[in-house]
Amino acid sequence: MASFSSLRSEVFTREHKRQHYGSYIKGLSAYDRHKKFMDDYVHLYPGSTSSVPSVPVKTDMDTLRETYRFIRTDEDDAERTWEQRLAKRYYDKLFKEYCIADMSHYKDSKIGFRWRTEKEVVGGKGQFICGNRKCTEKEGLSSYEVNFSYNESGENRQALVKLRVCPRCAYKLKYRKEKELASQLREEKRKARKRQRKEKLERRSKRRHTSRDTDEDDSDEDSSSSSDDSESHHSSEHTTKKSRGVPSTSSTIGASQQPGRNDEFDQYFEGMFL
Repeated sequence: MASFSSLRSEVFTREHKRQHYGSYIKGLSAYDRHKKFMDDYVHLYPGSTSSVPSVPVKTDMDTLRETYRFIRTDEDDAERTWEQRLAKRYYDKLFKEYCIADMSHYKDSKIGFRWRTEKEVVGGKGQFICGNRKCTEKEGLSSYEVNFSYNESGENRQALVKLRVCPRCAYKLKYRKEKELASQLREEKRKARKRQRKEKLERRSKRRHTSRDTDEDDSDEDSSSSSDDSESHHSSEHTTKKSRGVPSTSSTIGASQQPGRNDEFDQYFEGMFL
């Protein structure tokens, strides 16, 4: 059993700590006191913060993202909730003559548009400065009327908006059409080259067939003339051989009737010596 003196010293110590802690807490500001209480709560009750569900905080910006409309209709203005009133108040502060474009994903044909704020109108952004959000070009601006197709509150909508951009950003604005036109030109050139190659092959094959037919006609004429010559030569040769091999009847008869030169000479020589 603890003695009276030990119990008394413990009570005095606890009371001193309480008074000291009270005076320390009273000397803190409201924010510091709140931090002190939260630190003590976390250290003295471990695991208690995990059981307390965190409540999401919804700000005015979150409300605007949910209820904002690029072009408001009468149905949107008919609702009188505070969210719709907040969105209507913000919509009325925008200037809807020219748009500001976000072309960071222009290669994917995804360009965002929004109306200008008062600060941008005063600075000339979107009218005297290029309407691209990240461009500051002031020379060579041109106006374009763009068909803006967008998805809002689960519906597909379209709107004609005006935009002033520099030549470089204008190419980004028409990037998809330029790519399609370039691909069409390449396809037409490819077809033209293919057609030219085909026509060239056809002309070459036609010339080849024509020269081949001409050569065949010439060879036919040469073969016919050579065959005629050979036939005539063969017939003359046959006739000569025939005449040489078998003497004719007229030549035989003439030879038997007419005396030869030797017989006449012999008769003449005999007549001289008689």
